[in-house]
Amino acid sequence: MRALDRKMLRDLRRIWAQALAIALVLACGIMVLVLSNGTQRSLVETRAAYYERHRFADVFAGATRAPLGLVDRIAAIDGVALAEPRIGFDAVLDLEGMAEPATARILSLPASGLPVLNVPLLRAGRRPDPLVADEVLLAEPFALANGLRPGARFRAILGGRLRELTVTGHVLSPEFIYTIAPGSMMPDDRRFGLIWMNEEAAAAAEDLDGAFNEVVLSLTRGASEAAVIEALDQMLAPYGGTGAHGRDRQVSHAFLDSELEQLRAMAVILPPIFLIVSAFLVNMVLGRLIALERRQIGLLKAVGYSTAVIARHYLKLGLGIGILGVLIGWAAGWWLGLGLTRLYADFFRFPWLIHVPGAGAFVLSGALGLATVVLGALRAVLASVRLPPAVAMAPPAPPLFRRGWVDRLGGALRFRQTTMMILRSVTRWPGRAAITVFGVVASVAVLVASFFTFDAMDVMMDEMFVRSNRQEVTLMLDAARNAAAVQDAANLPGVTLAEGAFALPVRLRHGPLSRLVGLQGRAPEAVLARLLDDRGRVVALPGTGLVMAESLARELRLAPGDRVTVDLLAPPRETWEVPVVAVIRQSLGQDVHMAAPALFALMRQTPQVNRLHLSVEARAMPALLDQVKRTPAVAGLVIWAEVRRQFETTMSENLRIMTVIYSILGMLITIGVIYNAARIQLSERAHELASLRVLGFTRAEVGYVLVGEVMLLAVLAVPLGWLAGYGFAALMVEGFSTDVVSLPLAVARRTYAIAALIVLGTALVSALAVRRRLDHIDIVGALKARE
Repeated sequence: MRALDRKMLRDLRRIWAQALAIALVLACGIMVLVLSNGTQRSLVETRAAYYERHRFADVFAGATRAPLGLVDRIAAIDGVALAEPRIGFDAVLDLEGMAEPATARILSLPASGLPVLNVPLLRAGRRPDPLVADEVLLAEPFALANGLRPGARFRAILGGRLRELTVTGHVLSPEFIYTIAPGSMMPDDRRFGLIWMNEEAAAAAEDLDGAFNEVVLSLTRGASEAAVIEALDQMLAPYGGTGAHGRDRQVSHAFLDSELEQLRAMAVILPPIFLIVSAFLVNMVLGRLIALERRQIGLLKAVGYSTAVIARHYLKLGLGIGILGVLIGWAAGWWLGLGLTRLYADFFRFPWLIHVPGAGAFVLSGALGLATVVLGALRAVLASVRLPPAVAMAPPAPPLFRRGWVDRLGGALRFRQTTMMILRSVTRWPGRAAITVFGVVASVAVLVASFFTFDAMDVMMDEMFVRSNRQEVTLMLDAARNAAAVQDAANLPGVTLAEGAFALPVRLRHGPLSRLVGLQGRAPEAVLARLLDDRGRVVALPGTGLVMAESLARELRLAPGDRVTVDLLAPPRETWEVPVVAVIRQSLGQDVHMAAPALFALMRQTPQVNRLHLSVEARAMPALLDQVKRTPAVAGLVIWAEVRRQFETTMSENLRIMTVIYSILGMLITIGVIYNAARIQLSERAHELASLRVLGFTRAEVGYVLVGEVMLLAVLAVPLGWLAGYGFAALMVEGFSTDVVSLPLAVARRTYAIAALIVLGTALVSALAVRRRLDHIDIVGALKARE
């Protein structure tokens, strides 16, 4: 081993604590990059394999009643590889031990056995006997949540009749990786499930003998999805077609895509912060180390070492820190990525997991990590090794001190000498102070931007469960009914107020852009289900025109005042030109809204409802739910208290994990910055601090000089960190908001306070850890004059 390599190892041992602090900060950035990219890649690979093996469809469409003979024409559409009809409908279930009714989506199984597309994966039991009408398969999560094992029986309302069904097996389906009930916001495996039953039994229940109401297609390679959808819509229009769509509008696929988008955003937004801070820390530490070794550098040059060799020596020292950080980041990223992928696999109901983080994430993160430390070290290295030997061996010129505004201010305010030492140090070395401030600002910003997700969730929950949806129960009807249904609902047990709502599928077109969405007809006088704007105010729906979500308006490139083409996919199946009157932030989904009177006037129909919002007395809730179980017209229901409980449970678990992770990340930045700053202060000012001890200052007073400076810089950085954190939160809103979820930009005062307390507390602990070294300082050695 060469002499300079042995020196490098000795230097690393001597500054091991500072090197470890830098390596941990760098490792955070590497970890986030590997974690997000690796998890995203694993989910994409798992989903792709699942889709391919079980032939997930490319196009989905619904109708009221289409003859089976139409399937051959559909299959002949240019670009269609396979076309499979089926029967699908919603049903209310009466499960033993559950007071409230559960709901389910019923799907038919072909007489020949399993479907050709969206093939269910049998996990337990057997397939239903085609000759037995009441045998069914259940989605595994729903079956396990309700203890419905193969052989169990339960009751369901099918075709207006209460029937007893027998479970023969459990399955998973690529079509329902993420399962959510109509009108709900979160998965609820106990109250909503999927049921596959024999085609003959499903047709009899819905009076669809010789017909179908759903069709799924797979496309040939290179086929135009838009052209196939257009042709399919034209064929199904006479039979009550409700609009074909691709995978992008399929609920399960869209939710999973939303999560993948958020992982991509995390990989772009978070790592640069840690890498930039790491570069500054490397510059701080190597700059100080090189300054202390000026004489050795001059001596090395004098005995024949070239500038390039010496520069490589110090760059290798920086690379040693970088390699340590990269290795720690790789290990943590791989381990956490595996755990996160498993969580996603459970949450999204994959039957298996393909964990393939891929070499790309490791190569990219490693290259960025090493480039970061090299760039951080380069400035300090080049500034020193360029000195001629004679200059390098001479001690640096002492700083020029003169009385400035700080001294005059301190004299006027009668500051103690120790306080003046702190202020002079900050003002006379502003560059060094700026680096410390920048690191603390980054730490505060990371914490503010991380904890803002709690504030966003609070705003969303208040909006969804307190101010917007104020009903206790929402009933989905099996078909549109006239307004008398609202009065009938008001007479149900315990109902104090009933409101009707109407929704129908439409396709919006603006130039070459189009989108399949739901059009909500809202009663202007509604007090239960209300539409709110960005400030929480009730939106007054105009007499004509649409109100739409911001994300949808961006996709279609629409603004208030523009006109959009609306294709109705339900009777009277007309095309309208309607103005956009307002654009609002919508937390979930991309529905468009119109005043119900204006909607029905355009449709030239009497008012109708297909869902009912109910305000219910708590004591009467059991009686109401019992009545719903015996009401054939109800195809599904949402109990908002349960939706909120599910939402809070899911969010609290996820956010608790995020809180721990992001708190650690923010604290590591603070530790890396403050610890290194304090260590450098101690090494540079050892002579001064030792002189104070000789002059009679106590250990506490001397420690105050060291700790006070870094804490002053930390306090000054906090407000700047708040501003940076708000901007960072805005970037997260932009990056994490998707078609499915739109985060509000809301940062509470509590978040700013928590971030400040964590950073200042961590900074104080880090500074005090260095302060302890003062008790063991060699006063005699520190007081020796240097040449």
